[in-house]
Amino acid sequence: MKELVRCRPCGFVMEKDKLGDVCPACGLPHKVFEPYREKVSLNRLMILNLDLHPIAIHLSQSFMVLIPLLFLKQILTPNFYSQESDIIIEFCISLLPLSMLLAFITGIIDGITRFKSLKPPLLRNKLIFGGLIILVSITLFFMKNMNDQKGLFLLISSLGLAFAISLGLIGKKLLNVILPGKFPQKKAKPKPYNE
Repeated sequence: MKELVRCRPCGFVMEKDKLGDVCPACGLPHKVFEPYREKVSLNRLMILNLDLHPIAIHLSQSFMVLIPLLFLKQILTPNFYSQESDIIIEFCISLLPLSMLLAFITGIIDGITRFKSLKPPLLRNKLIFGGLIILVSITLFFMKNMNDQKGLFLLISSLGLAFAISLGLIGKKLLNVILPGKFPQKKAKPKPYNE
């Protein structure tokens, strides 16, 4: 196994022999790196390195953002590419439940693999918000033939987007747990004003 190092400020982990003059993630000098030992078993690491959950969640979040934006566009400018917008909305609504279910399942696998449990509060909250988004996506799917209800579609899809944003913020907190940076960054001293 290759020797690993980790950037103390940002938590970026890489192979020591690939380290250049600066951290590829945050740009600080290579001297801020420290030796790092992977705490996850090789089998678990192999599953995590497939990145199934991040890929699935980004796909579903894209649909979740597009749907209310396109409904808003149709309400504000109903004659501007209306047919094209209808096709894209129907496509997004049709794939949203499947993509959310995929994100939910891969999230469970990722959570169990990474944290060995789904009981911690942040993971439990992720499951709750993920379930709410699946509920919204199924509701939109069964409403998709109600073309005259654009305002209701906008309301429900906006609610789903709010759930998705909450889910993303929880995920960000978990990412900070996984990749903590513990090296305090020094604040730059103000430069004296020269006249």
